[in-house]
Amino acid sequence: MTENELKTKTKSIAIAVGKLCEKLISNKINNTYSGQILRSSASIGANYRAACRAKSMKDFINKLRIVEEEADETLYFLELLAAFNEEYKGELRTIYRQTESVLKIIVASIRTSIKKLENNDRKINQKGNQRSDSKE
Repeated sequence: MTENELKTKTKSIAIAVGKLCEKLISNKINNTYSGQILRSSASIGANYRAACRAKSMKDFINKLRIVEEEADETLYFLELLAAFNEEYKGELRTIYRQTESVLKIIVASIRTSIKKLENNDRKINQKGNQRSDSKE
């Protein structure tokens, strides 16, 4: 999945959550959970966009970890809303699957990025060791 496709997908999750929350009956539980899921679902896309502008690989990984946390939090609140809103379980399940899909991509990206960072660090260390060996 390309960067732009993932940006679109994360934005569509936030929009779907927003549209769903507008439909929910206003009560203490729905209002509390809706407020939280509106923030966490929007934060997925916002933090992914920030990750795309990262200044370094470490910065990129750290920002993706925030995306991971926000996606996981969104899943949790989708589960809670489903427990109290039987009539919207199908819609909640669809959003859940979309969010879960993004979460899997983000986790895989974090793992890949960590491996790249470790490989780069190893190469730098090897070059440094070769230089100090040649001085002796």
